[in-house]
Amino acid sequence: MDLTLIVVLVIALALFFDFTNGFHDTANAMATPIATGAMRPKVAVALAAVLNLIGAFLSTEVAQTISGGIINEGSGGVQITPEMIFAGLVGAIVWNMVTWLFGLPSSSSHALFGGLIGAAIVGAGFGSVNFLVVLNKVVLPAVIAPFTAGVVAYCATKLAYWITRRYDGRPDGRGGFRYGQIFSSSLVALSHGTNDAQKTMGVITLTLIAAGMQEAGSGPELWVVVACALAIAIGTYSGGWRIIRTLGRGLTEVKPAQGFAAETSTAATILASSHLGFALSTTQVASGSVIGSGLGRRGSSVRWGTAGRIAIGWVLTLPAAGIVGAVAALIAILGPIGILIDTVVGVAIVAFIFWRARRNRVSSADTAVPVPVQGQSEVAASGRVVKIKKVKPLKKQREKRRSA
Repeated sequence: MDLTLIVVLVIALALFFDFTNGFHDTANAMATPIATGAMRPKVAVALAAVLNLIGAFLSTEVAQTISGGIINEGSGGVQITPEMIFAGLVGAIVWNMVTWLFGLPSSSSHALFGGLIGAAIVGAGFGSVNFLVVLNKVVLPAVIAPFTAGVVAYCATKLAYWITRRYDGRPDGRGGFRYGQIFSSSLVALSHGTNDAQKTMGVITLTLIAAGMQEAGSGPELWVVVACALAIAIGTYSGGWRIIRTLGRGLTEVKPAQGFAAETSTAATILASSHLGFALSTTQVASGSVIGSGLGRRGSSVRWGTAGRIAIGWVLTLPAAGIVGAVAALIAILGPIGILIDTVVGVAIVAFIFWRARRNRVSSADTAVPVPVQGQSEVAASGRVVKIKKVKPLKKQREKRRSA
């Protein structure tokens, strides 16, 4: 197949992945403010789209990790062909869409990494992957970042409730945090753009380097940055209403002070990681923050069964997407006919999933309807990890002890 044509196909597929990443991860930034009533769903999604767009222009460190770190460069250049990158993207998109449809815990980022790694191993062997970079900038951050965000959110929630303890027992005593959530959730959306949009930039840059159209070690071109920023912003604005509709059930126990603490810790963790070039799963970071902030409230306990199911889903994403990417790469090795088969099968699967999803179509007007849907918000699912028991405010407890 003509090299220019396969490069165009890879770029188009990468931008489609960026689009799916936008609507798949919309809830990362807007889960808690919608659940607490700080923002209306349509306003929240529109704001997230704009800030994702802006955030994509703020950094390229993560993009360079993908384009010049994960895949090794040999004497002849990058040890992966555009055809294998195409196969890796097919694997990532198929896994991403399947998990979106069935509500399986997953990470768009790890699906991308898994698909690329699986395809690279099939196309160029294990030596084509820099597993040290994968460990240091993908695997370890996947473990450390959600834990760090959770600890920060736990401490921030404790501090917020301690500062405002005089409002215990008042229904709207901490309602002012809703206004703070407008800022904190906006910061999460901005940070999401600095990390997730960068991954697609890195894939397109890697493709251009592999095709000899760009120098090895260089960062993304301006047109790549603009295209990826627009793709993730459009994907975000398309809404992910199917995901957001579950928030009324999944995060009903989240209060404004708790949501503010969770969002602030999420944004701080993602922004710091983007600066260091760590390719995070923003879904996992947001989920870790929600769990930590929940534990920061009095009367909380962990539902370990729910936590275990979410963790297993996260752990399986990278190898599962890697297997799908490897299978797509085995087909792509056949040449032009293999690329055609991958394209037809991938389009058929995505079309079927969209058709299946339209049978239970969701709009912004349905976001408060507590009925089962196929798409699930993993951030909402993480909210169910923590069980909050109703406890009497400390002030009332003291008064009761005095009267006794």
